Amino acid sequence: MQISAYQILSPREFILNQLITMLRAAAEATRLRMLALCAEGELTVTEITEILGMTQPAVSRHLKILSESGLLIRFREGAWVFHRLADSGEAGRLAQWLISSTNSDEYVLRRDAERLADIRARRATEAEAYFRANAKMWDAIRSLHVDEAELEARLLRLAPKTPVDDYLDIGVGAGRILELFAPYASRAAGLDISRDMLSLARDRIAAAGLTHCSVRHGDLYSAPFDNENFDLITAHQVLHFLDNPAKAIGEVARLLKPGGEAILVDFAPHSLDHLRHNHAHRRLGFASSEVTRWTDDAGLEIYGEENLPGEPLTVCIWLVRKPNPSDIQTA
Repeated sequence: MQISAYQILSPREFILNQLITMLRAAAEATRLRMLALCAEGELTVTEITEILGMTQPAVSRHLKILSESGLLIRFREGAWVFHRLADSGEAGRLAQWLISSTNSDEYVLRRDAERLADIRARRATEAEAYFRANAKMWDAIRSLHVDEAELEARLLRLAPKTPVDDYLDIGVGAGRILELFAPYASRAAGLDISRDMLSLARDRIAAAGLTHCSVRHGDLYSAPFDNENFDLITAHQVLHFLDNPAKAIGEVARLLKPGGEAILVDFAPHSLDHLRHNHAHRRLGFASSEVTRWTDDAGLEIYGEENLPGEPLTVCIWLVRKPNPSDIQTA
């Protein structure tokens, strides 16, 4: 059996060698430009190729070096591959230091930033066309419940009083709830099964300058995140689209850290059957007893509930907590 050098190095030596690897990866002008671009948001290989004016094989080679060093995080969504700046650990700290040490007014970096802005403007135009095409659908649903501004104001009053480390919005959609809650977290992520929606969310958080945010393609029944990874999770108007809401709440329980909280937002029971046929709603709202049963089964507890009556739909907010075993033992 072959043993790699890393297996016999001490932790201190490992960190030193890791640091050298990262510094070597960054010690090249094109790769520094790539780091600066990815600090502004998640980008595809095609987008980076367009901005830098290089061939795709050359860009891919540089990105591979940066990804293997840990300075960039690489992830796939279908046929697309995205890259973003590392945001945690030694790699994240070094990446941030490298970016802060560059002169953003330098001609090459300024030109890269202008080309990135052009790409975002083009995507914004595409997003606007998408919303125009679907405006009737969104407006038809909004007209049935409490005003969005009132709901958002209420949700913000429920935001953490002190910033949390990690926040996740499940069913991120176009990214509005992620945008609202991201300022209350050191790191924020959104998850959705729709790549069209992820594209809109990605543009929204980029336009808002929320560089500590990322979005992921994935099934919310089996989210691509580790156990007990998040301090706060939101699920806004998601459960009524699902075949198995109970399973989704079980996944929320898996993802929450002990002591972590979730905010679930959905409709109270109603009889608007046309929402099933016209807007793909699987469930016509939820009784509190039903949501309580699901959270109990998942090992969560509801510690608060609010109703915002509309005409004819009532929006319900359930405040959920994952018990912390140490608190229970102390009590």
